[in-house]
Amino acid sequence: MRNYLPHSIFLATALLVPARMHAQMGDQPSPPRSQRDQKDPKDLPPNPVHDLSGSWAGRPPTGADRNSPWGSEDGGWWNYALRGDELPMTPWAQEKFKANKPSFGPYRNENSNDLAYACLPPGVPHVYAAIGTGMQIIQQPGRTLMLFGENVRQIYTDGRQHPKDLKPLWMGHSIGSWDGDTFVIDTVGINDRTWIDRMGHPHSDQLHLVERFRRTAYNTLELEMTIDDPKAYTEPWTAKRNFQLRPAASVRAGGGACEDIFLNEAFGLKPMLPSRD
Repeated sequence: MRNYLPHSIFLATALLVPARMHAQMGDQPSPPRSQRDQKDPKDLPPNPVHDLSGSWAGRPPTGADRNSPWGSEDGGWWNYALRGDELPMTPWAQEKFKANKPSFGPYRNENSNDLAYACLPPGVPHVYAAIGTGMQIIQQPGRTLMLFGENVRQIYTDGRQHPKDLKPLWMGHSIGSWDGDTFVIDTVGINDRTWIDRMGHPHSDQLHLVERFRRTAYNTLELEMTIDDPKAYTEPWTAKRNFQLRPAASVRAGGGACEDIFLNEAFGLKPMLPSRD
C-alpha cells in the first residue's frame, strides 16, 4: 500500500507566508483579477525594471515540454524532477542514485531516505522540483531574500564574492547581480547531503548552480538554471521553470510546521495540516 505521508508533508510545507509580511516588506500589489486574466500584454501594468518582488507560484510546462518517458507519475515529471528526461550522470552519481529512496517519481520507495522528511532544508535546486510550491521574493539594499515556506535563502547583492573558506550550507552561498533585465544568481557550497530533485538525483560538493531570473511580463517570471557538477554529471545541463505572480490576498496566514506533522504521525495522531477555512 502506498505511503501518502510524503504527499501530506508536501501540501503542508507549501508556501504559506503571513499576509502581513506584504505590508512590512514592501511587497508590490498584484493587478486586479480582470487584468491578470487578460492575455494581451498591453492590458497588464508596465513590467517593473529590476524588480522581482512578490509572491510567485510555479506553473507546469505546456505543449511538448510536458512529455516524458516517465509518463504521468505523481501528476507529471514537473512535480518531482527538474527535467522530463534522464540526466547525464557519471558512474559515481549513478551509484548514489541507486542508493537513494525517493517517495516521488517512477522509482519511488515507501521507506524514503529524503532528508526533507527529517525537517531539514531541501537545498537548491531541489526546492524548485515541486511545481505546487511557490516562493516570495523580497528585495532589500545589499541582498535579496527568497522565502520557500519555512526556508529562507539570502542572495547577497552588495558586490561581495564567495568566501574562500566556505563551509557547506543547506541553501549554499549565493551572490546576485543584474545582467540587463536578468537577475543572475551564482551559488556554490551547497551541502551534498541534499538531492538535485525529489526523484533522488544526487550532487557532489562541486555543484555550481547559476540561476537566471527574467520577468517577461508583469505577472510572469522565467527561471533558467544551469547545473555544473563534474563529479556527478558528465556535462553541464539546464532546466527551466515558470512562475506566475500571486495576488497578495490569496496568501493565507499560518500553516502546519514540519515537526508537527512528524510528531503527530509518530504518536499515531492525525497530521496537523493547514486549515482550509
